[in-house]
Amino acid sequence: MPSTRIVATVAAAAVIGGGAGAAITALSDGGGSAKTATVTTVAAGANVANTDLSVGQVAKSATKSVVEVDATTSGGSQSFPFGNNGSQSAEGTGFVYDSKGDIVTNQHVVSGASSVKVKFSDGSTYTATVVGSDATTDIAVLHVDAPSSKLNPLTLADSSKVSVGDGVVAIGNPFGLDGTVTSGIVSAVGREISSPNDTPIEGAIQTDAAINHGNSGGPLLDLHGEVIGITSQIQSEGGGNDGVGFAVPSNTVKSIASQLIANGKAQHALLGVTPADAANGVRVATVKNGSAADDAGLKQGDVITAVGSTRITSSAQLRAIIAGHRPGDALTLTIMRNGSSKTVHVTLGSRS
Repeated sequence: MPSTRIVATVAAAAVIGGGAGAAITALSDGGGSAKTATVTTVAAGANVANTDLSVGQVAKSATKSVVEVDATTSGGSQSFPFGNNGSQSAEGTGFVYDSKGDIVTNQHVVSGASSVKVKFSDGSTYTATVVGSDATTDIAVLHVDAPSSKLNPLTLADSSKVSVGDGVVAIGNPFGLDGTVTSGIVSAVGREISSPNDTPIEGAIQTDAAINHGNSGGPLLDLHGEVIGITSQIQSEGGGNDGVGFAVPSNTVKSIASQLIANGKAQHALLGVTPADAANGVRVATVKNGSAADDAGLKQGDVITAVGSTRITSSAQLRAIIAGHRPGDALTLTIMRNGSSKTVHVTLGSRS
């Protein structure tokens, strides 16, 4: 199994769209004796610099855009990870996505909630409505009617440009300690983690920045102050921070959040091939009948070497690229067939 497969394997039935002993834990604080960690996500609009900022500068700029999310459910629901019977709550993080009052967080933070409240860094609290949520990517969008002075959206970076060793800053509410700032580096890219409905989330960013219960839904920022991902899970032997955390990439956040805001639900792009790693790209192992790949003329045995100008080196990379697009998006694939290079134009389909 490829080393990038941390949480789940990809079954052939998934048609493109691990880890050893340590447990994978969501990052929302479920309250009571059993806790789950929460992660933050960031949206468009923060101050951006052309050169690296200090951790302190990133924190000063972004903290006002990061919120505490308190979700409550009753009636014995088990929607929250590690929750107890009866009334329960989950505490996580979120960030201001736009100036209209939309806030991004993790789906697992608000799953099954009967009420949700959002608290800003100045202590002001507002009742939030759930605009939409997507368990497949663990992303949810909330809305609050707050004054424009409090709505300072963060800017989403292009997560495809993130590199191992890049400096990062995480802001969240671990164990209810609001406004906590931690820093580290990007430990790996292209990881695969499992969503709340056990669908693989492609292209996850691994970091050693300390994230714990309550960080879920919070932003992972680069040193330009832009969001590169939403902190969502940790891998740990004992449930605490062991320096192995994962964030849903910002390109996925942008695609899903914009759909949730527009339609209240999200669709997921489908290419329609089962990929297999090859020496010079990704080999097409099977093509689903009637899929976008089939319509475009892709054939079993073709080797995909590029999507647009991006060279393809692994199946995980190809899945992440597809996951970052919407149904109906047009892509240009470069393939090798019978020793010759060929360009194929594909309009992506939709999967449930």
